Amino acid sequence: MRIFSRYVFRQAVGSFLLILASLTGIVWIALALRQFNVVTSQGQDTWMLVKMTSLAVPNLMAIIAPFSFLIAALHTLNRLNTDSELIVLSAAGSKVWTVARPLILLALLVSCFLAFVGHIAQPWSMRLLSDYLVQVRSDLLTQVIQPGRFSSPEPDLMFHIRDRSADGELLGLVMHDTRDKAQTQSYLAEHGTIVKQDGTAYLVMSTGHIIRRTEADAPPQIVAFDKYVVDLDRFEPQDDASGERKPRERYWSELTHPSPDSRLFKSSPGQFRAEIHERLVGPLYPIAFVFLIVAFVGQARSTRSSRMQSLVLTFLFAATCRMAGLALNSAVTRDASMLIALYAVPTTAIVLSLIIIKRSDRQRSGISIFGRLIDAMSGMADVIIRLVMPRRKIAT
Repeated sequence: MRIFSRYVFRQAVGSFLLILASLTGIVWIALALRQFNVVTSQGQDTWMLVKMTSLAVPNLMAIIAPFSFLIAALHTLNRLNTDSELIVLSAAGSKVWTVARPLILLALLVSCFLAFVGHIAQPWSMRLLSDYLVQVRSDLLTQVIQPGRFSSPEPDLMFHIRDRSADGELLGLVMHDTRDKAQTQSYLAEHGTIVKQDGTAYLVMSTGHIIRRTEADAPPQIVAFDKYVVDLDRFEPQDDASGERKPRERYWSELTHPSPDSRLFKSSPGQFRAEIHERLVGPLYPIAFVFLIVAFVGQARSTRSSRMQSLVLTFLFAATCRMAGLALNSAVTRDASMLIALYAVPTTAIVLSLIIIKRSDRQRSGISIFGRLIDAMSGMADVIIRLVMPRRKIAT
């Protein structure tokens, strides 16, 4: 790597890390404020709040990192042009690839980082976060709920205990559950114990009754039991009641080869399909972004002409591509035929950018960004027509 390439690479890396840290910090603060009820109503300390919110950061960085790279690359090229460094290079006969080469290298590093986050960091953090949630739910019953007081860990769910023994056993337990509007259930038990097994917490009640009511006018059903077990995961909103690892919590081998007995895979195979292809297509976006940036703002321009239009349109075009990718990923969950469109978004952006860069090498100065876009589209149309339509002799 030459001196100028190292210089551009350092500038872009510094801007990328600064923007990535800033955006991550802002998102982390917003997430911590949103989850502050972990401290105020669920009896956890501040360190638990920090750990839980920090474990959600890798999941968010998969979205933040491409946009951080986009802003950093735009800022770097704009600063090089403002300081007339691009003009000097162009006057010296350098091509656009001289500036593009370090940015492409940074894009590849960001793509590798996204692949690492998607395949390793994100499943690890989501699993650890799930374990912490189990701990918070079990602590809610064993430590937080005070004897003689009614506590509501979530709307339409009420707990009450008469006392707590020295070994943590709950005495005189009452749990009133009205979250299911079709059926109201009340649990009354003499004793209750929290048991953790396979990453899930269970409330084991003994010597009690369940009172169920399905209609307001119908008589309640009373079921007596000697021992009854309730999965505490039911206290959290879930997509299903299987209790299995969600697709985002699975490593690649678990995602591509789920257990044949997996109820989650049988009920929602689209979620597995969408997660697999999101991990594959996500690293393509930094590469698409860098080619878009080089195509639209990589050429040297006079400092007298404003580049703001090109910068804004490039950012909006790239951001629209990423948003469309996220929307298509959601559509892939329901329809597998949308996979073609999912991969077509970044690949089309790359091909379109390469055509624009090739045409820009002809030194057609003064042409606008819309003109470059139209020229590129017309060039692609010409190629398609030559491939599809038979050649004809044009009469002169």
